[in-house]
Amino acid sequence: MIKCLVLVFFLSIGNVYAMEAPRLLGEYGDWSAYTYKENGKNVCYMASTPKKDEGKYTQRGDIYAVVTHRPGEKSFDVVNFVAGYTYKKDAKVEIKIGKETFTNIFTDADKAWTLTEKDDKALVAAMKRGERMIVRGVSSRGTQTKDTYSLSGFTRAYKVISAKCGKK
Repeated sequence: MIKCLVLVFFLSIGNVYAMEAPRLLGEYGDWSAYTYKENGKNVCYMASTPKKDEGKYTQRGDIYAVVTHRPGEKSFDVVNFVAGYTYKKDAKVEIKIGKETFTNIFTDADKAWTLTEKDDKALVAAMKRGERMIVRGVSSRGTQTKDTYSLSGFTRAYKVISAKCGKK
């Protein structure tokens, strides 16, 4: 899982010339923590793949959830999901953790984010409290998917990236 997450993240973020390769900080339950430098500034992130992915599809790319801190930009707790397919235009994405449901989500190509910093912080807080997270989406072909993530190790990985990137 580690090599896959590092490679996928590294290739998906764009300007690979201005950054170094991610370095593993550790594995914590079902989450892995990483750091790298981008334009000379620390970036820390944690990532996981779903324990179960469901849907009537024949082919699907890599699926993962990421939480990123970019202290140089004063950006913390940015939650991102990669679906492994292109989302349907104006698709609704739903994230469920325990009794909490998050629907204030936008999509672009194969990625989904919450709309506001406040939503990111609420989602991260729920992820710390939760045991599992379910992400539902719809592909550009109309295929409905359900990805189930374990939140085991989330809080420990979060503490590690927060310490490394100076989040208080």
